Amino acid sequence: MAEYKKGDTASWDTEQVRRKEIEETEKRLRQVRRKKQRRRTTRILFIVLYIPMILIISALLASFGWKLMSDLCAFNKPLITTTVEIIKEDNIDSVADKLEQAGLIEYPWFFKLFGKFANAEENIGIGTYELNTDMDYRALIVGMRSASGGNMNAETVDVTIPEGYTVMQTIQLLAKNGVNTEEALLKAAQTANFDYDFIDNDSEDITRLEGYLFPDTYQFYVGHNAKDALGKLLSNFNNKLNALEDDLAAAKTRGYDLEDIVIIASLIEKETDGTDHSNIASVIYNRLENVGETAHLLQIDAALLYGLPDHEGALTNDDKAVDTPYNLYMHQYLPPTAIANPGLDSLKAAVNPAETNYYFYALGKNGVHKFSETLAEHNNFLNSGNYGG
Repeated sequence: MAEYKKGDTASWDTEQVRRKEIEETEKRLRQVRRKKQRRRTTRILFIVLYIPMILIISALLASFGWKLMSDLCAFNKPLITTTVEIIKEDNIDSVADKLEQAGLIEYPWFFKLFGKFANAEENIGIGTYELNTDMDYRALIVGMRSASGGNMNAETVDVTIPEGYTVMQTIQLLAKNGVNTEEALLKAAQTANFDYDFIDNDSEDITRLEGYLFPDTYQFYVGHNAKDALGKLLSNFNNKLNALEDDLAAAKTRGYDLEDIVIIASLIEKETDGTDHSNIASVIYNRLENVGETAHLLQIDAALLYGLPDHEGALTNDDKAVDTPYNLYMHQYLPPTAIANPGLDSLKAAVNPAETNYYFYALGKNGVHKFSETLAEHNNFLNSGNYGG
């Protein structure tokens, strides 16, 4: 067996260690090179992707910023004019939502942000306002400033105007509920200018508003501006005309304008038992359009009473002999103005009467009208014991 020298074994081990160290070093160098290569590749990809991304984001932000600015300043909007109603329960959030729903703004959250800095809740008041898309955010806030000077936090009162109330009764009811004084409301009814074609602003008689103060429930400030308070009722009436537009056009072709329809509706309102609006309308039209026993005389007691404001008790033949423009026993056709403020059912009946041959009606003891085609039939009912008197 051969013998190896001790020095030779040590030399071989040293060589092995050195080779292993070289291999480890080369391995680390390869790893370092791979990491550098990955970093270099990542950096190149980042640069390649980052710049277009920044440009895209910048373009999107610029586009969105322009849209916000256009909404704020009312740039390039299609012209829309509409009304927005603000009530006591509203706040800047609900107002912004109403403006969006009306098509006046596109970004309610941005209007809310603007409104908080502009103290919108302190400036916007309860009421119904006509607004349009030419108005920027600030103009919209100013446009919703109540003429009464109040805001959404002011004390308010709800008032229900019954169907068939006259202008004077409406004024008295508003005054009773603290909307304003009777004197101020009466003066506004006589002299205020209202921007509606159906109001005669040259007249100073309160009958110019008769028929146009739409019966409904309204919210007012306590101490509300008198003209603005009456204007809410007129605005509501004007809005209701939209539902009757086609029927009103058809009525005009038959010779009845809006004033005639409102007068007829007021007569219906004061005469109906609550269920027979269209039949009452048919009697009125039959008498207006046909020559017969009535010779165009409407003979409506409610109109006679309107012309006798101080009258008390039951009507007599002497009352029917008093010559006023509202005595339809003496004067043919329609009275000069409406005699009350009709509700929507009466307005609808005035443009869509029933087709009947009725010329007479009388209230029975059961609270329901009996309609008759002839005077003889009518008189038989009056003498039958079923007449309510």
